[in-house]
Order: sequence, then C-alpha cells, then structure tokens
Amino acid sequence: MGSDTSSHEMGHTATVKAEHSSRVIEAEPHSGLRSSSDYGDKDQLARLGKKQVLKRNFGFMTILGFSCTILITWEAVTVLFAQGLNNGGTAGVIYSFLVVWIGNFSVFTTMSELASMAPTSGGQYHWVAMLAPRSCAKFLSYLTGWLTVGGWQGSVSSSALLTGNMVLGMAAMNHESFMPELWQGTLLFWAVFVFAVFVNTLVSSALPKFEGLILVLHILGFFAILIPLVTLGPHGNTTEIFTTWVNNGGWQTQGISFMIGMMGNAFAFVGTDAAFHMSEETVNPSVVVPRSILLSLVINGACGFAMVIAMVFCMGNFDEAIASPPGMLGFPHMYIFQQATGSTAGATVMAAIITILGACATVGMLASTSRVFWSFARDRGLPFWSTLSRVSERTTVPVYAVAVTTTIAVLLSLINIGSPVAFMNVTSLSISCLYASYLIAAVLLLYRRMTNGFSMPNAELPALANTTGAELVWGPFHLPGALGIANNIFSIAYLVVVGFFSFWPPVLNPTPDMMNYSVVVTGAVVIFSVVYYLVWARKEYNGPIVEI
Repeated sequence: MGSDTSSHEMGHTATVKAEHSSRVIEAEPHSGLRSSSDYGDKDQLARLGKKQVLKRNFGFMTILGFSCTILITWEAVTVLFAQGLNNGGTAGVIYSFLVVWIGNFSVFTTMSELASMAPTSGGQYHWVAMLAPRSCAKFLSYLTGWLTVGGWQGSVSSSALLTGNMVLGMAAMNHESFMPELWQGTLLFWAVFVFAVFVNTLVSSALPKFEGLILVLHILGFFAILIPLVTLGPHGNTTEIFTTWVNNGGWQTQGISFMIGMMGNAFAFVGTDAAFHMSEETVNPSVVVPRSILLSLVINGACGFAMVIAMVFCMGNFDEAIASPPGMLGFPHMYIFQQATGSTAGATVMAAIITILGACATVGMLASTSRVFWSFARDRGLPFWSTLSRVSERTTVPVYAVAVTTTIAVLLSLINIGSPVAFMNVTSLSISCLYASYLIAAVLLLYRRMTNGFSMPNAELPALANTTGAELVWGPFHLPGALGIANNIFSIAYLVVVGFFSFWPPVLNPTPDMMNYSVVVTGAVVIFSVVYYLVWARKEYNGPIVEI
C-alpha cells in the first residue's frame, strides 16, 4: 500500500489476507499468486471474496445492448428537451448537451477504472469500501449503498411512469376529446412493470438476446425518426438557433438559467452505471464492462446530439412547441412530429417507437435495480437480507430482490394518483442519489491516487484484493499518471455542479406544484440510512463480506 496506509491499516490488511487466503486456495486449488491474464471470471470474483452464483450470460455485444438501451439518450432528449428550451433556449439545449456528454464521459471513465478493479454487482458501495480509510470505510460504504439503491429505485419508477404517460399522450393526440386521468397513468405504469417482471423472471435466460434485439431497434428507430423529421419538418435559421438564449424561469442571470436547463440533458444520461451492476453476469467483466460503458456513451451521445440538432431545427414555432397542447400531456416531441409529418398517424408511429423503447429500457432498469438490492442484501446492508439475497436455483435470478423492487415501485406509483408532482419528486432521486454515489467513489479514488495506494495491474495478484482491508490492484483498464488524476478531478467538479443544480426548481419563485423537493427526498434517504445504521446496521454491516 502507499503512504496513506497507516501501520494499523497494514496490520489489518495482513490479518484479512491471512484469514481468508487459505479459504480461497481451498476453494480453488490452483489459486494463489498468478498473473492477471491467468484469472478466469470465477477466480477474479473469488479474489474479491465473492462466490459465483449468477450465470454469466452476457458477452460484449449483449452487455453493450444492455447499456445502450437503458441509456436511450436520443429518445430521452426528444421527450425531455422542453426543460432546456425554457431555461437556456435552443442554444442552451445544444451547448448543455455537449457539456453533459463530456462530463459523463469523464465520470464513467473514472467509474470504469473502479469497475475494472472490482467488477461486482454492488458497484459503488463496494468501491467505496475498498478505497476509504478503514476508520470510515464501513459507514461511507453503507451510505453509498443506500444512495445507489434509492437512485436506481427512483430511475426504474420514473421510467415506467414516463412510458405510461406517453401512451396516454398518443391517445390524446389521436382523440381530441380524450382527457387522460391520473389513475390511467398508474395502470399503464403497472402494465409496463408486468412486462419488465416477465422478462426478468419467467424468461430471464433470454434477457441478453432481448437486449441485443433492442439494440438493433434502438439504432433503426433513431433513423426512422431522424430521417422524416429532417426531411419533412420546417428548418429554422442556423444563426438564430445557435444564438437564441431563453430565461423563462426568471433567474438573475442567463448562466444560472443555463445550468438549471441542463438538468434535462443530465437526466438523459441517467443509468449509465447499469452494466456495472450486471458484472457478475458478464464474461470477462473487468475488460468488457468498461468497454461497453464507454462505447455506449459514444453511440448514445452521438445519436443524442444529432437528435437534439434535428429537434431544435425542425420544431417550428418556438412558443407553440414549448407549450404543446394539453392533450399531449406536455410532450413537445409529439407536437413536433405532428407538425413535421403533417400526419397524426405518422406522428403516432414515431412516438410509438420511443414509447416501446422506453418500456424496454424499464426491463433493463429493473434488472440493474434488483441486482443492487440483491448485492447490498448479500452484504447484509438491507433489512431481511437473508431473504433478499436468495437466488432462484431454477433461473439463477434474485427473484426476491426483483419482487421487492417491483413492490416498492408499485406502491410509489399510487402517489401519482393523488399528486403527480409528489411522485416526480420521489423519482428525482435518480439524479441526486446516483450522482452522490459517483461523487463519493470518485473523491476516494482521487485520494488513493494522490497517495500511491495501488499496485500495478500486471503485478502478481494476491489471493484477496480490491475489497475491504485488502490490497488495491489496478484492473486492466485505467488511465495512467497525470491523465488519470486530471480526469478524476474534472469528473468530481462536474458531479458537484450537476448535483448542486439538480436541487433547483425550474422557476425563480415557484408555486408549491413547481417546487423541486428532491433535496428533501434525498435528505430523507440520507437521514434514514444514517439512523438505521446507528440503530441496527452497524451491528450487521461490515462492508462487502468475504464469502469464501
């Protein structure tokens, strides 16, 4: 270890390694000291102290499809870019997308370094446990685990409701007399979840093939919408589009308005860490998962930016687009499609492509959310951990974790019947909690980098590494030297800025229904986790446990 490791920590490390190395060798008679190239997936997981209980069904192309179809960036920017139009205008939407794209590439390059070191379903909370000083590793890991759980629960819930509401929007577009009710959105939410649960449990073995198929639809759907949009739609003036700034929120400066409008594009990249939580089901995850994450950012970022340009150029009248007809439930993309094609049927087909891909994204989100629940329960971080950590022998799927994730989402959807604003504030956890978990991990990685706390990736590998109290060893993917440090610092700065502005409302003096309560909801998750830790979890939770 480097200079950051105290003599006490070194002693603790040696004790942990001595206690568990014999068990690792007993489980795998040929383990011990090997070069990294000799380690199989099961050996690598054993080096992290974990047993292989899930099947490795994902290869590079299928996990790439999984990453791309959860991100659905080009689909999300069509649905959510009204936020950027109100705060930022057309220029703000374009430039903020570039900022978010670059920022996410930096963040997930940093996160991929950690995934390459420790490819487990736990993701962020495992990395925090292995990076943090021993004096606070347990608490910080526990807090990060709850932030990750909360963030993914918010993400899968918001994805399902957004998909359900788009169905209502299409119905309203085709029938002017149709007035959607809140309970109808909730019922469609349940329908989307039934589909997601079906794929994740009854036909779980087909999930990788399903994700590969959806990747094809993701790419074909992009062209199916882009081509008619740019061919048939009105074209705006280039100078005006790239220089028009709007501050409909009434903020003191255009800069603040720009930062608040940027949150729509930030939401379009939520879910990038999905593949991290499928690492224990991926072949050669220390190499394949980082590559799939970064390539998915290239593919989705390029498609997303092209779609942003197409939408702002072809949206027609700015004021009419930004205040889309109430029957369309405030989805400006449906109005833009209708104006571009001059056909309600054509607009419906284009909107249906996005809706179908939204439902398919919920399938992958449910898979990732359940794996986070399962992994955190396996390490005794959740109530009823002994049940939640069980894996079905028939399907090798954590069905109890899937059931609990689904039950929580269904209960949350009932809030939508009474107050859609309250529900959306609950689901806003998807940005604030996940970004907070990335931030904690990124700060600790920088701390370790600056104190020389790592062995090189091709060094002899110990029987136990990259877990609590064990040696830190770089994985196959990492940015060396000053480049890695600079990228790490930039990712931290980006996460701080986005996390800060994610708590701001869309207007300066919001009414109660326009207020952003995400700071309250996020604070509630943090307070609950801290209280629960002090009362109970500190007796049970000791970070990632060594199972073998």
